[in-house]
Amino acid sequence: MLSKTWIRSIVPALILALSPMLIMALGVSVSVNIAPPELPTYDQPPIPGDGYLWTPGYWAWGDDIQDYYWVPGTWVEAPQPDYLWTPGYWAFANGVYLWNAGYWGPTVGFYGGVNYGFGYGGRGYEGGYWQGGHLFYNRAVVNVGSVHITNVYNKTVVNNVTVNRVSFNGGNGVRAQPTSAELAAGRDRHIAVTAAQRQHEQTARTNPQLRAAANHGNPPIAATPRAGNFSNPVPAQRAGAVNTERPNRPASPPEHVNQPRAPAPVRAPAPVREAAPVREPPPVRQPPPVRQPPPVREAAPVREAAPAREAAPVEQRRQPEQTQQARPAAPPKPQPRETPKPAEHPAEHPDDHEHH
Repeated sequence: MLSKTWIRSIVPALILALSPMLIMALGVSVSVNIAPPELPTYDQPPIPGDGYLWTPGYWAWGDDIQDYYWVPGTWVEAPQPDYLWTPGYWAFANGVYLWNAGYWGPTVGFYGGVNYGFGYGGRGYEGGYWQGGHLFYNRAVVNVGSVHITNVYNKTVVNNVTVNRVSFNGGNGVRAQPTSAELAAGRDRHIAVTAAQRQHEQTARTNPQLRAAANHGNPPIAATPRAGNFSNPVPAQRAGAVNTERPNRPASPPEHVNQPRAPAPVRAPAPVREAAPVREPPPVRQPPPVRQPPPVREAAPVREAAPAREAAPVEQRRQPEQTQQARPAAPPKPQPRETPKPAEHPAEHPDDHEHH
C-alpha cells in the first residue's frame, strides 16, 4: 500500500506527469529528499544449495535513525517454483527519492536500470531461469562454489547499460524507462518479501555499523551466505560515495521498506471552528490642531540718548604747604648795565603836562 509520506508529497505531481512510475506506484513505500549512497563493491558468497536465488544488497532508509543503512546481499530460497526476484530501487522524481519495493513474480520487472551485478545488470536476470520446477544457474555470474548442483550452464553476460555504481534512477542517476514487458510484469501477480527477507532487513536496521553515517559507504557486512544469517559475512571491497546532506523534513514514523502495509484509517475531518468576530478597528484619533505662532511683538522705540552732561570743573587742589622753612634765595647775579637811552618826549598835551 502507498505510504502516507508518498501520498502527501508525491501523488499529485506524479498524476500530472503521468510517468511510468505511476503505473508501478503500488510498490512505492518511502520518500526521502537526499540521494542514497553509491553501491559498494563486494564478492558474492557461494550459493548454499539448489533452489536459492540471489537478492542483491541495497541501501534502505530508516526514519527512526534518519539515515540510510545497508541491507546486505544474500541468498534467499524462492517462495515457490517459477518465481524470480525483482529487486527494489530508488527513483528520483519531483525533488525526492522514492523507494520502490522488490517483489517475487513469474517475470522480472523493472528495477530502475540499476546495475546491482551478479546477473542484475539493469534489465532482467541473467543468473538463471526456471525449467521443469528446477532452477538452472549461469556459472558466469553465480558463485556455485563446492555445492553439488547439476543444473548449471555458462553464458557470457553482455551489459548494454553504463556500468557504474549509481543506486537510483532519474535525476543524476540512471536514465532508464520500463519496457512494455517490464510494465506488464509489474501488473502481474506478486508475492511480497518472505519472512526470512523481512528478518534480514530488520537485523541490518538494528546494526549501527551498517548505517551510512558510520561506514561512509563501506559496510563491513556487504553480503551474507543466506537471509538472516550474519555469520561469516563478506565485507565490502570498495566504498560507495555518500551524500553528507541531511534531510530537511521532520522524521515520520518508521516505515518498513519491503513490508506491505495496511491502508491507514481515514481520519474524520476536524470540526471547523467558527471564525472569531472581526473586531472593528479603533477610531482614528485626529491629530491635535496646529498651534498658531504667537504674534510678533513690535520692537520698542529706541530711546534717544540723554544729552551728555558737562563734566564738572576740576577743582585744583592746593599744594600742601611745605612744613620746612624756605631757604633764603640766592643773591641775584649782577645784571649788565644798559646804556640809558635818551627819553622820548611824548607829544605834549596841554591838559596832561607833567613835570619831572
